[in-house]
Amino acid sequence: MGLDVELLARLQFAFTIAFHYVYPPLSIGLGVIIVILEALWLKTKNAEYLAMSKFWVKIFGLTFAMGVATGIVMEFEFGTNWATYSRFVGDVFGSALAAEGVFAFFLESGFLAVLLFGWDRVKPLTHFFSALMVCFGAHFSAVWIVVANSWQQTPAGYHVVGEGVRARAEITDFWAMVFNPSSVERLSHTLMGCWQAGAFLVLSVSAFYLLRGRHLTFARKSFQVGLGLALVASLLQLVSGHFSAEVVARYQPAKLAAMEGHFGPNAPADLYIAGWVDVANERTYGLKIPGGLSLLLHGRADAPIRGLRDIPVSDRPPIQATFQFYHIMVAIGFGLIGLSVLGVIAQWRGRLLTSRWLLKLFVLAVLGPQVANQVGWFTAEVGRQPWIVHGLLRTSDGLSKAVRAEHVLTSLILFSVIYALLFAVFVYLLHQKIVHGPDEPADAVPTRRSIPRLTESH
Repeated sequence: MGLDVELLARLQFAFTIAFHYVYPPLSIGLGVIIVILEALWLKTKNAEYLAMSKFWVKIFGLTFAMGVATGIVMEFEFGTNWATYSRFVGDVFGSALAAEGVFAFFLESGFLAVLLFGWDRVKPLTHFFSALMVCFGAHFSAVWIVVANSWQQTPAGYHVVGEGVRARAEITDFWAMVFNPSSVERLSHTLMGCWQAGAFLVLSVSAFYLLRGRHLTFARKSFQVGLGLALVASLLQLVSGHFSAEVVARYQPAKLAAMEGHFGPNAPADLYIAGWVDVANERTYGLKIPGGLSLLLHGRADAPIRGLRDIPVSDRPPIQATFQFYHIMVAIGFGLIGLSVLGVIAQWRGRLLTSRWLLKLFVLAVLGPQVANQVGWFTAEVGRQPWIVHGLLRTSDGLSKAVRAEHVLTSLILFSVIYALLFAVFVYLLHQKIVHGPDEPADAVPTRRSIPRLTESH
């Protein structure tokens, strides 16, 4: 059996972008944490906040470098594997990605030097301003990336010129392209996922120190800041997810139907907590709330929603994968809300430091936002199939005509090896920084590493 060049090209891009997407959410979320810590330092003059900021800036620098190194490859893939697609979206993506590079990336990377090396060279207020600009640049970069991707989901502000493989979309209204029907909702949903990624990394490391009895003052204060951001981001994520689902229901009914395994033609739709889709027999089994999806979207449990039987088979996305990816994301989202609330309750009751089981959960919870972010993007991209630009260009038509399967397979294997090495380097360096811990401020009491257990008095 011959190799499928389309499948290999899709796998290659999925692998490279999924690996890359480990790092930008951490950078964006840590940027918010650093701004908060530097603001607290300026307000209180407490050297502990300065030590905390210095530590997390080091972690930020590592994630930023890995994000840059792993992100460059994707732009080459557009030209090598997806030439027809690149020609079609070039006018739209060219403006968005140019704006991301000129206005966002250069802003972030320019002030990053001051953030990393300017502690003893610039005034505290200037350093705080650099932290703000780095944080703003990271968010602004996400704006343009999400705008470009959202245009693929809900195209607007364009017209198509040319025919066949020479067809391309030209911008007729730049701001209509930027504020296409899904960009704002998807941006807010993406950014809240990034805030969660940064916040739960801080919580994980802080909980690790608390369990080991190390850097206790640093860990307690970092945990408080991380927990506050985690709770806010997790609750806002729930709200943004609802509005994003409303946009999907309006503009991508096939994706919504696949997300909930809804087959009935223009019928009330159930809301599944978990389940399994029998695609062959067009039935879905599982734990569900009857009419729940209709109730959420239209306020009535009997409101009809377009089902997969109303959509031609050739225009349906992979149903099982879309359904499972979506429900994994939702389950993790509610889990992170619950864990954040438990953390707040434990702190309010003064029991956090003695709740070792809860601290262990927070150590592991760093994986939650990462998995949720990945399967969330899988839901969006797999659920868009068979379209690479919804309603305009099919994925199969976006491939380069000259690319051969064995070339894609070879590069996929090489990328896998290189990325595995990069990930090993990242884990090693991150481990080293965490084991070393923060540099204690001069006016702080030295950490006692011999404390075997935490007590209420702490």
